[in-house]
Amino acid sequence: MDLGLKGRVALVAASSQGIGLATAEAFAAEGCLVAMCARNKEALNAGAEKIRKHCQAEVFTKALDVTDPAAVTRFVADVVAKLGGVDICVTNAGGPPAKGFLAASLEDWQKAIDANFLSNVYFAREVIPHMQRKHWGRIITIASITTKQPVTDLVLSNAVRAAVVGLVKSLANEFGKDGILVNNVGPGFTATDRLKELAKARSAATGKPASEKNVQEVFAAWAADAPLQRLGEPRELAETVVWLASDRASYITGQTVLVDGGMYRGL
Repeated sequence: MDLGLKGRVALVAASSQGIGLATAEAFAAEGCLVAMCARNKEALNAGAEKIRKHCQAEVFTKALDVTDPAAVTRFVADVVAKLGGVDICVTNAGGPPAKGFLAASLEDWQKAIDANFLSNVYFAREVIPHMQRKHWGRIITIASITTKQPVTDLVLSNAVRAAVVGLVKSLANEFGKDGILVNNVGPGFTATDRLKELAKARSAATGKPASEKNVQEVFAAWAADAPLQRLGEPRELAETVVWLASDRASYITGQTVLVDGGMYRGL
């Protein structure tokens, strides 16, 4: 199936590993020009080089912190100068730590808001004018199943990710007339380094050491919660993002698409 993405410029934030890296690679495989950013310069460059070799794609990278609005502004300007525009913007950031409400400090709350809500605002403000000029654009936020179903001990994610859904719906309503589609993707439990950290925290909360055996037991319990009886793979999330950005999803906006193996129990 031709997704109509060849030659499009796709910007993917926090793309040095995990879901972000898989998403950047999936866009490159469709013939997109890809812009990647992350805090870790070495990991970012290694990921970009892997994509160049596998996909023979043009990839632009810049190390930055997505919670720094000035850095985001400079990055988007650089992407436009180097690659000719921004057609697709995938916002992404590492999730907040696993904590209950009383264990979360005010500093934890502020960091979660900066990384997991405001970073989406920073990117949207920069890319929307470029998309308006082309009357074509896609903004896709990567959040979590917590936007639909709160997860125990993830109070920071449960609360802050919900605000992203409000932002997505608002942007979709305001800029649909400009040919800009805005959607959110919510991963369930996906096999990434982030999930390993959450599993260690869950194990510690039950009084068990964060050993590999106990981490695998937590993984098995999470997998059992999904009808598909397994964890998700970053590639599966990435392919959903690419489809939402494509011409095959041209009448979908303002939505949250869960990639969770059926874990969400609501209708």
